[in-house]
Amino acid sequence: MSLIKGISTVSGFTLLSRIFGFVRDMFMAKYLGAGLAADAFFIAFKLPNFFRRLFAEGAFSVGFVPLFSRRLGKDITPESRKAAEEFASHVLSWLFPILLFFLIVMEIGMVPIMFGLTGGFEGDTQKFNFVVELGRYIFPYLLFISLVSFFSGVLNAYGRYSAAAFAPVILNIFMIIALYLYGESELEAARKLAITVSLAGLAQLLWVYGAALKAGVRIYLPRPRLSENVRELLSLIGPAAIGAGVIQINLLIDVILAARFLPEGSVSWLFYADRLNQLPLGVIGIAVGTVLLPSISRLLAGGDEAGANRQQNRALEFSLFLTLPSAAALMVAAGPIIATLFERDAFVSTDTAATALALTVYAAGLPAYVIAKALTPGYFARKDTKTPVKLAAISLVINTVLNIIFIQFMGHVGLAAATAIAAWASVFMYYYGLKKRGQLTLEKDTISRLIKFTVSSFIMAGTLFYSLPYLADYFVTDGITRISALVGVIIFGVILYFIPVFSMKALTITELKRFIRPNA
Repeated sequence: MSLIKGISTVSGFTLLSRIFGFVRDMFMAKYLGAGLAADAFFIAFKLPNFFRRLFAEGAFSVGFVPLFSRRLGKDITPESRKAAEEFASHVLSWLFPILLFFLIVMEIGMVPIMFGLTGGFEGDTQKFNFVVELGRYIFPYLLFISLVSFFSGVLNAYGRYSAAAFAPVILNIFMIIALYLYGESELEAARKLAITVSLAGLAQLLWVYGAALKAGVRIYLPRPRLSENVRELLSLIGPAAIGAGVIQINLLIDVILAARFLPEGSVSWLFYADRLNQLPLGVIGIAVGTVLLPSISRLLAGGDEAGANRQQNRALEFSLFLTLPSAAALMVAAGPIIATLFERDAFVSTDTAATALALTVYAAGLPAYVIAKALTPGYFARKDTKTPVKLAAISLVINTVLNIIFIQFMGHVGLAAATAIAAWASVFMYYYGLKKRGQLTLEKDTISRLIKFTVSSFIMAGTLFYSLPYLADYFVTDGITRISALVGVIIFGVILYFIPVFSMKALTITELKRFIRPNA
């Protein structure tokens, strides 16, 4: 499967997942609001997600996927397939018992762990006991989703992206149903939602495991043995775990500071803002990273450095073609978007204003998050997991220092600003590192296109900025008028972006069709 086709496949299913995710978030805003129940649920949900991104999708994937892909080789043969699947079986024989042991430890130690995260919510016993209860319900999700990441990595290496990309949809459907059935009170809805998350993780695992069996993948569970293959994986995972840990600690610091030092609701405002910011990141950035890592790993296994460079240039063009206008639109239209999606019942107008401010600032860092997804495979595919660790550590220091400074003057918005600035600092360091080694050269066409995408985004954002005040009355009351107005603004923005894109020949119609439908 080609790079663009692979990215389009993952992007399509991720977009579907994010649409269900928005329905889920609208239900959460409606039934949980932005108070005690919402803050407790978001912190409890953050815990397994922290370790998922740290180990499963972070350190484990960047170590496992390149090694598995290299064993498959540029051209898959029965022998290479057997070698790769034997490697995966030995890895699974260690992964499963380690996850099980970790789950038991976390369930036993949930009280001190949550105290470390929340400070006991400054004497609010009801709130603290509730977050501990939710944490215990929700943590088994880590076991299931880590195994989902394992089988997803195997399927992605074979170029079978659909099943893994669809798995998050299952989680969102489960959560929507739970909120619909059990939304009688905010506390009860949060409790049932936490239990549902773990059940959804089990369903996601069964889904990708079934897809692997259907694809003819044969992975068994032998007795754990410290083979040469496992040692090689551990040597890559170690530095990668530290690097991924730094990134996740970076994100966790925002939650800890918001929970301890800012008013109730701050955790929820940041969560809802980040969810919207994550839409382009998930649809574009994560799709690019998912497809690019196995793709250039196999090219490098065949000694094709020029091919790997071309792949990264195309990935950058594809990602920024969509990300730059998305970021600009989120920045200038944050208020109408938040009001339309979330403002009803327990989520009131003051929550909209606070969340919109956070979204505006988060969106300024959106292109950086996506570019990073296109750059880091350049390190991991060459089995260099140490350099990203050093760069992530520098980013952590920048974020922490800025958090401490900004939170005093800007509250929760300051935390979003620090995160965005640290993301841009990371991107410049990732790019400089690859360029210095001669492992990434931006082609002239790529630079030209990125400049034209940027100019087109500015034209679109400027026009929207001066037009939106004339539409303010349409976004005051919940209902079809507000939804229709937002749809109209989105269509208007798309037209405003594409007119200069085509006028400056940043992209032709044929190239656009190739982006959307790779076989066209």
